[in-house]
Amino acid sequence: MLPLLLIALLAAVPAVAGVKTGIEVLEAQGFAPLKDKRVGLITNHTGVTPDYRRTIDLLAHAPGLRLTAIFTPEHGISGVRDDAHIESDRDEATGVPIYSLYNLSQPKPEKPEQGPLLGRKEEERGRRFRPADEMMRDVDALVYDIQDIGARFYTYITTLGYMVEEAGRRKIPFYVLDRPNPVNGVGVEGPLLDEQYVSFVGYIPMPIRHGMTVGELARMYNGEKKLGADVHVIQMEGWRRGQWMDETGLPWINPSPNMRSLVQAILYTGVCLLESRQVSVGRGTDTPFQMVGAPWFKSAEMADYLNARRVPGVRFIARRFTPNASVFKDQQCEGVEVLLTDRKALRSVTAGLEMVAAVLKLNPGKFDVAGIMRLLGNDATAARLKAGDDPRQIAKSWKSGLNAFRKIRARYLLYK
Repeated sequence: MLPLLLIALLAAVPAVAGVKTGIEVLEAQGFAPLKDKRVGLITNHTGVTPDYRRTIDLLAHAPGLRLTAIFTPEHGISGVRDDAHIESDRDEATGVPIYSLYNLSQPKPEKPEQGPLLGRKEEERGRRFRPADEMMRDVDALVYDIQDIGARFYTYITTLGYMVEEAGRRKIPFYVLDRPNPVNGVGVEGPLLDEQYVSFVGYIPMPIRHGMTVGELARMYNGEKKLGADVHVIQMEGWRRGQWMDETGLPWINPSPNMRSLVQAILYTGVCLLESRQVSVGRGTDTPFQMVGAPWFKSAEMADYLNARRVPGVRFIARRFTPNASVFKDQQCEGVEVLLTDRKALRSVTAGLEMVAAVLKLNPGKFDVAGIMRLLGNDATAARLKAGDDPRQIAKSWKSGLNAFRKIRARYLLYK
């Protein structure tokens, strides 16, 4: 008979079901949808099968098609770059050119191309986030295979949107090799992005936590923005909306340098609301997005105040830490560690709002909400934070916007 402790531990382990990602399904189809096509693949290090075979290699050696170009998002092909000047390169194994879609050192074009988002400050940079015509010369189909984390301001899904636009403009098909939303496909939370805050960290007005897969997002982008693209989703097999990443049977691969665990991905949509030049969110430590602070923080008061608020799903511990990179590099910070205690109870965006409100209350004059507006993206929420309103009441004010978004979202969902 098993000891009671062992029974309890086994009961706490999530049930794991085998999920087949889009690339696995495509391989099982013999790559038939891409037959006779010259393929441009939008990918990075997360574009792999569960046994770590690269989508790049699978397409490069697939019969009946030609892989002619690779396009990479922020952080580059390896997912470890954390700078804004990622140059184009060539894949050593296949010889296929790698074109960077994240290089802010490229010269600004004299006359930025006009498109659905142009005229906005972010898009005045023109092709720094988009392929130049010469990069697309030998491409007559685009394929997207990158792991998302379920947050509006994660730039991989803006790259997705820009490339759907390219497919629509060039009248070529766009295929998404779908992957799970790691923080599940049910949770939808946060204020809708105001139109004036559309940027590279907010492609379309939607809540911070969208609860969609990249395939579903591509369908929504195309439909709602009327991009005219021929979008196809190679759907996963076996994925259910309520699953977290550790319930899929798929390995966790850090999608970006500071996203090192599922716990961090779960906390990200809340903790990131503090990210600015005013507050460290743990970049440059071993636990990014689990730690927040600044040299001027009142760590003990912050932890006590937030714990007294009884924020569901998390607890807070006063900490000191010294980041070795990013905001407050090499400076000792007072702060709090965010402990995830119940992911099902957590409303991560509301928890982030609680932290912002606490910083404003306990450190008057030290934190300006204007510094987080690219991420928060909602003027009404910002005004209420400045006025000192209760975060729970602010969260309730999102209801009508979220209901409207859910109705739109429902038209593009692919999984139960």
